[in-house]
Formats: sequence, structure tokens, C-alpha cells
Amino acid sequence: MNEPVLLVIVVATALAFDFTNGFHDTGNAMATSIATRALKPKQAVLLSASLNMVGAFLSLTVAATIATGIVDSGVVTLEVVLAGLAGGIVWNLLTWLLGIPSSSSHALVGGVVGAALAAAGSAGVLWDGLISKVLLPALIAPIVAILVASVGTALVTRLTKDVPQESNDKMFRWGQIGSASLVSLAHGTNDAQKSMGIILLALIAAGAVPSDSSVPFWVIVSCALAMALGTYTGGWRVIRTLGKGLVELESRQGMAAETSSAAVILLSSHFGYSLSTTHVATGSILGSGVGMRGAKVRWGVAGRMFSAWLITVPAAGAVGALFYGIDTFVGGDVGSYVVFGLLLISAAVFYVLSRREPVGHHNVNHEWEPGEQADEIVAEAVEAHDVELIAEGTGAGAGGKRDQA
Repeated sequence: MNEPVLLVIVVATALAFDFTNGFHDTGNAMATSIATRALKPKQAVLLSASLNMVGAFLSLTVAATIATGIVDSGVVTLEVVLAGLAGGIVWNLLTWLLGIPSSSSHALVGGVVGAALAAAGSAGVLWDGLISKVLLPALIAPIVAILVASVGTALVTRLTKDVPQESNDKMFRWGQIGSASLVSLAHGTNDAQKSMGIILLALIAAGAVPSDSSVPFWVIVSCALAMALGTYTGGWRVIRTLGKGLVELESRQGMAAETSSAAVILLSSHFGYSLSTTHVATGSILGSGVGMRGAKVRWGVAGRMFSAWLITVPAAGAVGALFYGIDTFVGGDVGSYVVFGLLLISAAVFYVLSRREPVGHHNVNHEWEPGEQADEIVAEAVEAHDVELIAEGTGAGAGGKRDQA
């Protein structure tokens, strides 16, 4: 394939990943504000999109980690980058369809690592960087977020225990707007940079920029816009799970959770850790339930999410390796075209499946129905890799009780 054409395809695919990252992770910032009705759904996603775009310009530390700290740039080709992106996008779309708040960051890392392993074996992966910058933060971040949010929620509830509930709700809903805005800004500083790092990796692989180059300004602008547009589309399925499925939230809990998330994410961005904002947001929401006496925490839903987290990197890696294998098997110029075409077909299939039971701003706040079985079916499917069971779980909510599957 003509290399400039392949480079354009890779850049376009990276921006498509940024778009999926945006709508997959909107709930990290806005699910609690939507659930407590501090913000209307459309207002929330517009605010989040705007601040995501601003945050993308504030730091480039994470972009450098993705571009140079995970895989050996010496063995990376445009074909490897394309296959890795395809692995990340497919996993993002699958988990979005099922309403599972999994990590877009780890899907991307998994896809690229899987493609690099298929191309060059274990020598193609910088294991120290992968472990220290990605895997360890994945384990530590949600634990820290749970602790911070539980302490914060306990303090807030103790300080406001004598304040009437109506006054609490009114006061903290305003606070939630500020804290949710901070999370959106923090999300932009961390997640938008991941596609910047991938595009920089592609530019280096194509010889378009030197190996020690910083991220070009046009890449920053493009990634910021792609993520903002994705964020504005909503990602309502994941928002519903985070906002209604884990904890029955009050405004006080929502503000504590969002503030905790922002603090952890901004700290990780400062040190260049490729943190999962999904892990942090989920940990903070769970912590807000732990910290409030009498709050109802759905640990079953949380446990099923954790199971999905455990397989995100290897599952996305397997898809990335598969796409690279297809590219190599077909060979020549046609291989990359086939990979790109298969990715487009996959995206179209996921979209059609999602239309069986649409979730949008009109029904994202419907009450979570504990008696329904879609969660159980999806959990078994994720753990058993059972495609038929996944399809059953996706359709389980179609009977009219639940909008999330």
C-alpha cells in the first residue's frame, strides 16, 4: 500500500478510537450529575464535551507514555498501529453495547500490545513500562478512589446531618456541577492524549517525524475535537449503569464521588500514568456508597464490572493480534484495506444491534429494575466468552422493564 495512504487511514482510525473513547467515558464525569438531576442529560454531555476539549490542551505527559513507554517503537509499523487501534475500538463498542463501563485506555493499550506481540513477539513490548505505567495503576487507582470517596462522603454527611434533605439536595447539586466539570477537564488531560500518543507513534513509524518528536499541534486539535464530539453523543448505556446501577445516589454522594475522581485523575496525569478514568469513576461512586451509612451498594453489578476489567487488556490484545494476523495473511497492500473494512463492518453491526433497544437522554434516568436478569446473563457471557449468551443478555432488557442492556 502507498504509505501516505496507509498513514491517513491509521490517523483516521485513531481519531475514530478517540470518538469511541469520548462516548464510552462520558459517564465517568456526568453519570452522577445526571442521576441526581443536578444537570439535564443534554446539558451534561455538552458541558463535558466542552471541558474535555479544553483539558486535551493542558498536558502531554500521558501522550509521551503511550507513544514511547509501552511498545518498542523500533518494531512498530503502521500495520501494527492499525491492528492495535482496531482491537481497542472493537472492545469499546462491545462493552458500550452491553452497557459495561470498561476502560477505553486499557482497550487501546491491549490492542496495541497484542498487535506488537503478533508482529515481533515478546521483544516488541516494553514490559516494565506496561506494568508500571498501566497495569499497576489499574489495580491501585480504583482502591484509592474508593478510599478517598468513602472518607469524603462520610465527612460531608457528618457535617450536613442536621441540614434538611431538600436543602442538602439544592446546595450539593450546584456543587456537583462544579465537581463534574472538574472531572471532565481531568478526563481531557488524560484520555485525549492516548490517541495523540498513538498518532505520534504512527508518524514516527512512517518516518514523517523524528523519533524524539513532540506531539504536533494539528494532532492535539484533531484529538481534542474527536473526543469532544464523541462525548457529546452521550454514551447513554454506560451512563445509565454508572448513574443508576451501582449506588442509589444523593447529591452529597455525587459531589464527593466526582471530586475524588478529579483529584485522582489529575494526579495521575501529572505523573504520566495512563490511568483508566472508568476505574477511578467507578471506585469513587462505590466509595460514595460505602461512606454513607444506609446507602444501597449493588456489589453484584460492581463485581461483574470488575470481571470485565480483568479481561479487557487480554481481550483487546487478542483482537489486535487477530487483525494483525489477517493483515499478514492477506498480505501486500490489500491486507490493511481488509482490516480497515472489517473494522467498519464491525462498527456497523454494533450500531444495528444497539438500535434494538435504544438508550438515550429520554430514558437514561429510568429506575434500575433489580428483578431483571440481563446483568446476570451478561456477566456469565463475559466470563465464559459465550457469544450466544451475550446476545441473550443484550436482548434481555427488551421486554420493556430495563433500558440499559
